[in-house]
Amino acid sequence: MTATPVAGTMLAVSLVLATGCGTAPPAERAAPATTASKPPVVADPVTTTPTKGPEPVKPTGNAINVHKTRWTKATPVAKGRQVKLTWWSGVAPCTVLDEVKVKETAKRVTITLYEGTSPKAKNVSCIMIAVEKTTTVKLKKALGKRKLVDGAK
Repeated sequence: MTATPVAGTMLAVSLVLATGCGTAPPAERAAPATTASKPPVVADPVTTTPTKGPEPVKPTGNAINVHKTRWTKATPVAKGRQVKLTWWSGVAPCTVLDEVKVKETAKRVTITLYEGTSPKAKNVSCIMIAVEKTTTVKLKKALGKRKLVDGAK
């Protein structure tokens, strides 16, 4: 089978186009035109530090898919009669504090946070962002020298 002049020409054009469509090696690419009179643009650094303190929340008592959540900080307040807890969580109504359980003994106070999803979160898009939250719980008697324990650990 022999190639016709038209088919041969088409093949030659195809090869030229196919080899000419690639990009030049980095050393051969033209550098963008710059002027010495303009300083380079410098972006401000992005900070991820919150601009305000933890968001105060209260237990809702009606969450679904409830699970234990670890707290990151526990600070005795009100002369040790209360404990202020801080933890990282998701945004409401997708993640809400359902309840806080406190178990007190002579040597330790175990505090367990339970979070879940609010029933109001139906048909809501939940963004994946961390929010620092805080809540304060009352103790039956002052903390004193008792050890604070995270019940979610």
